[in-house]
This record gives sequence, structure tokens and C-alpha cells, in this order.
Amino acid sequence: MPVFITDLNIEEVNKLVATLGAPAYRAKQLLGWVSRKLAVSYDEMTDLPLSFRQKLAAAANLHTLTPLHEVKAKDGTVKVLFNLHDGKTVETALMKFVAQASVPVKTKSFRYTVCVSTQVGCPIGCPFCATGQHGFERNLTPGEIIDQVLYFARWLQDRSNGREGERIDNIVFMGMGEPFANYNALWQAIEMLNSPEGFGLSARSMTVSTAGLIPGIKRLSSEKLQVGLAVSLHASEDKLRDKLVPVNKKYALNELIPACREYFAKTGRRVSFEYALFNGVNDSLTQAQTLADLIEGMNCHVNLISANNTASQTLQPSPRNQILAFQQELKNRGINCTLRQSRGQDIDAGCGQLRSRFLTQK
Repeated sequence: MPVFITDLNIEEVNKLVATLGAPAYRAKQLLGWVSRKLAVSYDEMTDLPLSFRQKLAAAANLHTLTPLHEVKAKDGTVKVLFNLHDGKTVETALMKFVAQASVPVKTKSFRYTVCVSTQVGCPIGCPFCATGQHGFERNLTPGEIIDQVLYFARWLQDRSNGREGERIDNIVFMGMGEPFANYNALWQAIEMLNSPEGFGLSARSMTVSTAGLIPGIKRLSSEKLQVGLAVSLHASEDKLRDKLVPVNKKYALNELIPACREYFAKTGRRVSFEYALFNGVNDSLTQAQTLADLIEGMNCHVNLISANNTASQTLQPSPRNQILAFQQELKNRGINCTLRQSRGQDIDAGCGQLRSRFLTQK
């Protein structure tokens, strides 16, 4: 496998620079060009000696991804399908939101969130997810995770025309794959994206989403960086969750929910639960009550999601009036919940859908 700069942690970058006979401070310059100045070639790094740049180019490639296809939705969501060095593909989405009222409109009208993938395919196999239907192929490397963020940071920079504030505000690891099944690469990417020598984004602006891998939840609770946790719940009873989120057969609700309570007790960080609503499957008022019972007394937040349209006849989105009734029932029970705004519906921006079309057409 070829060497890529973005696959290296800070210690490894320092070692590479030393191996090439350059002074130690060149490592910081190199990282600055990659993560802050968003260079796409060594030729751009004009404050590095030409001889050193030539040695770098011979020793390591700069970035891991090549864009294959881009689609843009009416709401500003952009999704890109990337080619990896081995010919496999992965997708990433950039979502655009109106900035909160607390942010001065003159300085920043919009906020941008990158939805990042951590695996090629996914081993979980949820029946409503396009990614899961194509199975699991391999884990992404730290560089392949980081480069998704850097690509869209560059994308915003290129299209900002000098306007202030066109930057990435949040990163959510909610794309293709189960992040906790690729924990080491995920965490190296998070550390580099957070590091002042790297991308420099606050850990509190990053969220990791899991289907419920309890060892990953416990491990995250012991990390020093204050990264957010989201758990894809989608059902409040094991029999149904076994079907919607098959990993529930290994990590059942009677273990998962206590692990989430323990996470909050240890970190003080509120857990988010993701709940996609499917018509006649998990959207009844009785199921809302069961959900409220399950998480009662927990410092948490429920994100209700209008499910994506899929080819499945049994997993269709709930009608809006049913979603609102479900939400109101949770609120009546004192559960903090919001209806997540759907993004990119006109381009099928749900996880894995762009890649699924690409694979079908090959």
C-alpha cells in the first residue's frame, strides 16, 4: 500500500521529516500546508525547499481520495463519491444550515456539517440502509477519513470568493460504516482533526454515531477529547430492534441503555438517540411511550428522523402527522426531542445511496 501523508500521526510525520534529513520545524510547516492551507500538491508549499519537496513527493503521496462524482441538492447539500487507491469507493456529504441567531449574520450566514464515512460498506446490515445492503469491504485508513473533511474544507474555500465564515463547523461520523468497528483509525483521525497542528476543530464540534457497539461506547467514555455520542436506536423493544438494527442481537437494549447512562455519568456529556420513523413499523404512540419508559430519567436527546425512501415495501417513511404525534407523545412524557430536518432528499442523500447507484451501473 502506498504511503499517504494524511495517514500519518504527528509523531510519524516528525519521523518522516527527520528521515528525509530536514530540520524538525519542517514537520509543523508540512502539517500546516496539509490541514490549514489545504494544499493539494507539494508544489504549493513554497516555503519548503525544493529539494525537500522533491524528497517528500518521492516518499509519500499527499492525499488518499479522488472525486468521482458530485451531486448537489436544492437545499445546498452536496454529496461526493470518492475513489480510493484500490479502486473501492466511499461517499461523503456536506450539509448547509442557516446559522443560529446567536451568530451575527454579517459574519456567518450558514453553518456547514460534514457527514464522514469510516468504512467501505458496513458490517451491521440494517435493512433500511443502502450501505448495509452492499455488505462490508474494508475499514478506511485515518487518512481516508481525514481527507473527506479536508476535501470539503477546500470545496468551501474555493467557492467562498473571499467571503468570511465559509468553513466547516461540525463533523459527524455518520456516513458509511460503523465507526466503532474501526476505532483506532477513527480516533487517530479525530485527534488529527482536533490538533492545533492539524485541522484544529474543537472536539465538541465532532459527533460519533454508533449502531450500539457497547465496547466502543465504553472506550469513548474514557477518552480525553470531548467528542459527542449518538446512538442509532430506531426501536425500543428488542424483538423489533433485532430486525432493524441486527447488532442488537449481540448488544441488546438491557445492556445498551445502561452503557449510555454510564457514559453520561462518566463524561457529563448528553447522549443523542437517533430514531428513524417507518410507517406502521415503529411509529405508534404506544411505541413512543415504550421509548419514553426506556430512557426515562436519562440526560439525553432524541433526534426523530423522517426515514429515507427505499426500495423496501415494508420500510417506508411515516406520514408527517404521525411523526408529529410521536414527537408530541415524547414531549408529553418529558423527553427532550426534535425532528431532524431532512437534507438532500432530491439527490437521495441518505447514507450509501449515491454509491449504491454507482455500483448498480458498473
